Amino acid sequence: MKTKVSKLLEQPKPFTPGVTRAMVREHAFHLFRDKLPEHPLTLEDWVLAEKDLVATMETEGVEG
Repeated sequence: MKTKVSKLLEQPKPFTPGVTRAMVREHAFHLFRDKLPEHPLTLEDWVLAEKDLVATMETEGVEG
């Protein structure tokens, strides 16, 4: 039987200039409210949160 081991990862450094870890963290907690705190966020979750944050900022015309 295969089991998937979830490894707790630290939040990666954002790849978008002008975006901080705190900004991504706050956005991720809003996006994944139903997943937390029972399940840690994966690397894919962090990347998705950052991309969504950047898209939201571009749509609203806000610069970091």
